Amino acid sequence: MIAPLRTRFHFRKQVAMGSYVVDFASHSARLVVEIDGDTHFSEAAMAQDRQREADLVRHGYRVLRFANAEVMNNPEGVYRVVMQALEESIPPPERR
Repeated sequence: MIAPLRTRFHFRKQVAMGSYVVDFASHSARLVVEIDGDTHFSEAAMAQDRQREADLVRHGYRVLRFANAEVMNNPEGVYRVVMQALEESIPPPERR
């Protein structure tokens, strides 16, 4: 199932979405992937990220967040989570 997902969903990086710029977005999957550095872990930054995520969700997007360290130390795990989210975004087949 992974190969068809790769060709079905296109991701763009540094995508302007309203007043935000997200790290990666697939408009067809309605999925945003954010890679967070150390600056995202202060109380103020986490509150800002929660507001940003709520705004994106209101516009129909699902948001996945990963810490830089997680991407660097567990790329296969991150890949699996993203692929699972893509599989979940595929609508069920129509019944005839």
